[in-house]
Amino acid sequence: MSLEEKVGQLFVLHVYGHHATEPDTADAELNERELGVRTAADVVAKYRPGGLIYFGWAHNTRDPQQIAALSDGVQRAALDGSPGVPLLLSVDQEHGVVARVGAPATLLPGAMALGAGGSADDVREAARIAGAELRALGIHQNYAPSADVNVDPANPVIGVRSFGADPDAVSRFVTAQIEGYRDAGVAPAVKHFPGHGDTGTDSHSALPYIHHSREQWEELDAPPFRAALATGVDVVMTAHIVVPALDPALDPATLSHPVVTGILREQLGHDGVVVTDSLSMRGVRTKYGDGRVAVLAIKAGVDQLLHPPQPELAWNAVIQAVREGELTEARIDESVRRILRLKEKLGLFAPEQAYTDAGTVAATVGSDAHRAAADRIAERTTTLLRDESGLLPLSPDTHGRVLVLGADPVSPSGTTGPPTAVLAAALTELGFAATALSTGTEPSPEAVEKALAEAASGPDAVLVTTYDVAPGSPQHALVTALTSVPDGPPVVIVSVRTPNDVAVLPGVAAALAAYSWTDVELRAAARVLAGEVSPAGRLPVPVPSPDDPGTVLYPVGHGLSYPPYAASR
Repeated sequence: MSLEEKVGQLFVLHVYGHHATEPDTADAELNERELGVRTAADVVAKYRPGGLIYFGWAHNTRDPQQIAALSDGVQRAALDGSPGVPLLLSVDQEHGVVARVGAPATLLPGAMALGAGGSADDVREAARIAGAELRALGIHQNYAPSADVNVDPANPVIGVRSFGADPDAVSRFVTAQIEGYRDAGVAPAVKHFPGHGDTGTDSHSALPYIHHSREQWEELDAPPFRAALATGVDVVMTAHIVVPALDPALDPATLSHPVVTGILREQLGHDGVVVTDSLSMRGVRTKYGDGRVAVLAIKAGVDQLLHPPQPELAWNAVIQAVREGELTEARIDESVRRILRLKEKLGLFAPEQAYTDAGTVAATVGSDAHRAAADRIAERTTTLLRDESGLLPLSPDTHGRVLVLGADPVSPSGTTGPPTAVLAAALTELGFAATALSTGTEPSPEAVEKALAEAASGPDAVLVTTYDVAPGSPQHALVTALTSVPDGPPVVIVSVRTPNDVAVLPGVAAALAAYSWTDVELRAAARVLAGEVSPAGRLPVPVPSPDDPGTVLYPVGHGLSYPPYAASR
């Protein structure tokens, strides 16, 4: 390869459009503005990238047949051009709250829900299903699992994307997920090294600091990464975080030679691919320009530059750094060899492996067997946190009229509707007369008044979907108002993100944690509410007091079950 072709292999770019050569007018304009060309195939021809990443907002993931056609089209552009190297096509498909490929693909519980389920076998099966569907779509690399230990319950960026707060449990589930993806022929990328679980800042918008000592890092953050590396995981993703104990220079880990080369490669022994988290995130752009970031990441020991915001600037900066001697061509060659080894391991140099098969897409993506397995796995994740009066399970005979209201956060790609509507529909299928009322994540006083009026109209129970409720917030006001009505119907909350809402809303009759608002987890919550199954989930993180974070109200492992006679069927 020429120098330009080798540098291209280090880049994982995004493209706009649902087709390789025929984008919509708006997509062509966006490609031209950000990438200098009009189509996805043109991007491949211009930059010769080692890979592409798919996003819903880039219109890459409309439906399975379209995704497969896009994969084939860009792969053909890569193989027919110079240097004729297949693309590594990737996506950020963690499931739960992060899902770029949506229905009719199978949507599965996310990491914290799986952590609540407690079964490594379920984690492995979920990854195998997810991987099989991605591979059928021509996607060979998934940016999962998260190996971050959720030390800070208020973590704004990781949260339910973590398996939990116990390093040993996270290690076990990370290992299982890696095995499941590997069985499906997909390369997982364990993330976010050296550990993003104790940050109070979102690295998408700022540069977080983690003030763990080296000893704390070894005890809390390192174990899941050590476990992942013991499996021979092929890819590790870096975090845009500063850990002064690991690098006193205070550079983001993505740009830190002591972290990437010193710890990850030399001390932990990783000789596979290292990929950055998205280089468009503010956390990595606070100290250096976009061109400089690309050069410093490679100097640190990174192989793949993911989603740079100015690809041409970054590409030229790396080439210039080689020509001026700051980077050697031998250093570029090291990364190219690692990337080519991974592509060979995935079978991408064989044409029958590089392209998709229409029959496989139809038979695999969103199959009945996969969807049934997702429902079974989700049933074991729903966690009953409180039910002091023994209200649950609900029965159509005694609580037949149910009002479902509350938060309807923007759904992950492909869910069938707002969470309140999905939960109401699932309860209706189970014999309840359920109606839905969306009050939003920031309900207005008018929305609260309407909810109170509906609650006074005669329902036997009120279910409220809650989303990261803060004391004194509009959601808090809504639930407090509902629980304050004299002789009003019992109020049950279903937390659709973190399980901490139960601590902020002590007046509710019962509280469940679903850990996400995807269809599969809401259907599972409905079956638990109706007594079709007993809640089996156990908290993988502690729930602290909102007034005193050092006081744990609900410890790791907490979760209630129904007595054997309580199930209605």
